Amino acid sequence: MFAKGRNKSKSDSVMSDMLSKQRRYDALVRALHTDVFRYAFWLCGDRQVAEDITQETFLRAWRSLDSLKDEKAAKAWLITILRRENARRFERKQFDYSDVDQEHLSDAAAHTTEDAAEQYWLRRQIATLEPEYREPLLLQVIGGFSGEEIAEMLELNRNTVMTRLFRARNQLRELLEHPSIRGQSNG
Repeated sequence: MFAKGRNKSKSDSVMSDMLSKQRRYDALVRALHTDVFRYAFWLCGDRQVAEDITQETFLRAWRSLDSLKDEKAAKAWLITILRRENARRFERKQFDYSDVDQEHLSDAAAHTTEDAAEQYWLRRQIATLEPEYREPLLLQVIGGFSGEEIAEMLELNRNTVMTRLFRARNQLRELLEHPSIRGQSNG
């Protein structure tokens, strides 16, 4: 009889823990889904792929939710998972490369409004930055992370991150002020 009561208590405890985890996860998704998706979209530039990466990110987050000890670090934790998920995409997929000049490809996703065209152009300029500069810049601008948080996520020294951010902003400024620079350096 006593053992039966202990099993009931254990079962109630497990259910309580599961409900607590579910509530915590739901709150995490509600609070950060938009930010995670926005960053995913900036990384890959494709809505479908961004949705897939975001979904996989939250699936992995669910599996390892117990490892998140500080709720204030949740956004950085999720972005780190997302970055790894994005990297896994390239580990699994083998691309066929061709020597096609990217400037001459038509873009089916181009928008007709002036704002959309400017955003698209800015996005393309950011995409021309080397990944070592582009990634910290996107984490700061899109993710809203501090230099210290970016350093932790990228496993770099804070000074290295700050230098890369400085260089990324300068390179982007040059590209925006003199759009023909990139074309001349490639030719």
